[in-house]
Amino acid sequence: MATVPNLTLNDGNSIPQLGFGVFQVPPEDTAKITGQAFEAGYRHIDTAEMYGNEKGVGEAIRASGIPRDELFITSKLNNGFHEPDEARAAFDRTMSDLGLDEIDLFLIHWPLPTQYDGDFVSTWKTLIEFKNDGRARSIGVSNFQPAHLARLAEETDVVPAVNQIEVHPYFTNDAARAASHDAGILVESWSPIAQGGVLDDEVITKIAAQVGRTPAQVTLRWHIQRGDIVFPKSSTPERMAENFALFDFELADDAVEAITALDRGEDGRTGPNPDEFNYIP
Repeated sequence: MATVPNLTLNDGNSIPQLGFGVFQVPPEDTAKITGQAFEAGYRHIDTAEMYGNEKGVGEAIRASGIPRDELFITSKLNNGFHEPDEARAAFDRTMSDLGLDEIDLFLIHWPLPTQYDGDFVSTWKTLIEFKNDGRARSIGVSNFQPAHLARLAEETDVVPAVNQIEVHPYFTNDAARAASHDAGILVESWSPIAQGGVLDDEVITKIAAQVGRTPAQVTLRWHIQRGDIVFPKSSTPERMAENFALFDFELADDAVEAITALDRGEDGRTGPNPDEFNYIP
């Protein structure tokens, strides 16, 4: 089985570059599907309070028999709990639902600049508490734009370890990636195949034929070679295995450049714009 590379976070901890995402996995199916991901070789699981399936991830962890120090578990703060006391209670629920004493990475899911009087800094300071008390080994953010990252830098002295943002060939999100890299923040790419939208692209299918791989594998390998962390999701063991098989081939530089050139700017975005997104469940 291939070995997934580890990347070093700015706090000195390491993170597997490939993980398994459980977004949109039904809670009643999460334990089974996460268990299948473990069987396929995944050791990095990305969940969130908003997904409603943390308990299933916890069940799969306990049933797996895999030593805790071989797993990397991420979750995220739900949008309805940004106020410090609410964030503390929500984090306690996450830890209880996962059945963990320590989580590897905990993120603010969305900045919500039009909610909470635009105050995501106090939320970030609350996550710093979780890191300081040892219950979160690393902390980071998700969907933070350059201005949001700049504000954290101005008002706190703890830099997020990661910024999980939408990135795929049709939306390379260059400004947010660059701002993250400039601050020493690793980028995690969500929606890495644009919800399947790039898989019929002529450029990608041509490269896939040339290297004898599927369009999904080529796209995920593009992310890996650009240095981002990626966690595709699938509910079938066959596709899980396919998505895991990324480390026994490489794309030529011109192939990487050709895929990057598919960027459509804002027109390629499949999810909400973080500057405007204000959903609170």
